[in-house]
Amino acid sequence: MKYRTLIAVEQQITAMGCDVYEIGLFKPHTPDSDPREPEMLPRTWNRATLIKSVPWLRYQNSQGRNIYIRPKGEHHLSMVDDLTADAIKRMKAEGYAPALVVETSPGNFQAWLNHGQVLPQRLSTLAARALAEKFDGDKGAADWRHFGRLAGFTNRKAKYRTSVGAFPYVRVGPVSPPQPYPAAAELLSNVREILNTDRHHVRLAAAPNSDRRLRTIDEFRSNPTYDGDGNRIDLAFSIYALAHGVSELAVADAIASRDLSKKGPPNRQRDYTRRTIAKAMKHIGGVGGR
Repeated sequence: MKYRTLIAVEQQITAMGCDVYEIGLFKPHTPDSDPREPEMLPRTWNRATLIKSVPWLRYQNSQGRNIYIRPKGEHHLSMVDDLTADAIKRMKAEGYAPALVVETSPGNFQAWLNHGQVLPQRLSTLAARALAEKFDGDKGAADWRHFGRLAGFTNRKAKYRTSVGAFPYVRVGPVSPPQPYPAAAELLSNVREILNTDRHHVRLAAAPNSDRRLRTIDEFRSNPTYDGDGNRIDLAFSIYALAHGVSELAVADAIASRDLSKKGPPNRQRDYTRRTIAKAMKHIGGVGGR
């Protein structure tokens, strides 16, 4: 199986086509865990180092760690998570053929799409969310730097463990030539229009009859009123920004501009951001309108 793992890793990173990758080895804490052992072991490797490290990754996987991958820095890809086989077929039929499809568990897929150009962070997040919306993927996992699973290793989630203690392998499907999907230009045009509209709205969203610009989250962070309390700052900024018409997506991006690693792995960080925005919406009386 070790050779199959190596082949799967090579196929995946060739299809992704990046120079450097971030690898995440995640093992959630349990009551029996060693508290000194970190939940996430991060690594940043180029292709050659990643290939050489496959035996070590196999060992870590056998010890309960899930193996994840994402491009390092801004990149040309979007990952759409939690897709069905029918959704993959529809993507191909409608001009959104993925560069790579990974079966993360039986009947569940992640698709990586090649936009043909490196996208800035905000645009990359909008593109990922547009794709997740269009094909019924996981919108909570749609952002510019979300981890996907690395093929060739087992999915160690407890719910997939069989009666004999085995876990399913993450499998790589057929890969496409390194070129953008046919509908890339149309999708990027649409999300750029959304981005430009949102920026324009932010510039004009100050109080009526006032041309004062909106305050940034950095101004809240430097305000001694909040005594450097990140949670208070995030909530105060969210209330202020949402009340002035800033989109929830823009507010979430602002909150995520600080290091949220103390909140836990990426899914817990997203949960924190969602809770903060929900509290802010409740404060300004906007829950029922969203």
